[in-house]
Amino acid sequence: MRIHALLVLLLLVPFVHISYGELELSTSSKVYAPGQPLFVFGQTSPDDSVIIRVFGPDDTITKFDQVTAESDGSYQHIVLTWPEATVTFPYGTYAIDAVSTQSGESNLINVRFAASDELVETPVERNIHMLIFAPDMAAVGDTLRVFIQTTSDGLLVGNNPVSLLGTTHVHLPDDTVHDISDSFEALHTGLFYADYTPQQEGTYVFHAVAFNQGTISHGSAATTVLKQDIGDISDQIIHLNTILAETSAELDHLKTEVAEFKGTLEQASNRIDTSVTSVSESVSNIEEASSQLNSLFFPVVALIGVIVALQITTLARSR
Repeated sequence: MRIHALLVLLLLVPFVHISYGELELSTSSKVYAPGQPLFVFGQTSPDDSVIIRVFGPDDTITKFDQVTAESDGSYQHIVLTWPEATVTFPYGTYAIDAVSTQSGESNLINVRFAASDELVETPVERNIHMLIFAPDMAAVGDTLRVFIQTTSDGLLVGNNPVSLLGTTHVHLPDDTVHDISDSFEALHTGLFYADYTPQQEGTYVFHAVAFNQGTISHGSAATTVLKQDIGDISDQIIHLNTILAETSAELDHLKTEVAEFKGTLEQASNRIDTSVTSVSESVSNIEEASSQLNSLFFPVVALIGVIVALQITTLARSR
C-alpha cells in the first residue's frame, strides 16, 4: 500500500526541465577608431557567466573578459578602449567571441579597427592572403624546399599546416597530381615549408591552397627540373672556361713563336737575296774579266801565228 502511494506521489511531482536561453551578441558599432570603447551587449540565460574574447587579425587573443548576466539574462560590458595602432595592435578585422559557460554556446562578430570610424564602405570580413616560394631550377633526385606564407590584414596567421593547407598539391610533368598537404612543417606563425624530391624531368607546378575562417586563397609556383643540377652544369662551364683560357694562352704562345719563326725566315730570305745579288755581281765581274782576257788573248795568238809563219818561210829559204 505504501509502495502504491509512493508511486502516485512520484507521478504527481512535475519533472524539472532545465533550459538555457539562446546566446545573443551585439556590438555598439561595426567600425571603431582609436579612443573609442568596444561596448558589447546581448542576451543569455539568467545569471549566466559569459566569456568574451577579442581575437586580433592574426587570430591571437588580444583581450579576455568575463561578465555575469542579470536575472533577466541581459548583459553588457565595455571590453576595451581602442588604443592607437601599433605593431602588436594594428588596424584590421577583429573577432569578438562570446561563450556561455552554462550551455557552451558561442557567438562571434567581426568588427573593423580603422584610423577613422566614418561611415564608408568598409568590409568587415577576414581575408587570407598566401604567397608561395619555390626554386626556379632543380635536378632529378635532388630535394628542393617550398615555402608558404599566410597573412591576414598584413599579419602572419596560422599554426597548423594540416588544417590550413589541407588541399595543397603539385602537378607533375606527366599530368598527374601529388598531394603534399601533409608534408608541411611550421617554421613560424604563418610560415611553412615542405621538402619535395622530383623523380622526372619537366616542369613541376606547386599549387598551394590556404583556407582559414571561411576564406580561401590560392597561389602557385613553377620549378623546372633537369637531369643534372644547374650547379654541376655551372661547375662544368667554369671548368670548360678554364680549359679554353689555357688553350687561348697556348695559342698566344704559339702565335708568338710563329711570329718569331716568320722573322727568322724573313732574315734568311734577306740574306739569300743579298747572296744572290753578290753572286750576280761576281758573274758580271767574271764576264767582264773574260772579255778583257779575250781582248788580250787574240792579239797574242795572231802574233804567234805571224812568228810561226816567219819561221816556216825562213826554213824554206834555207833549203
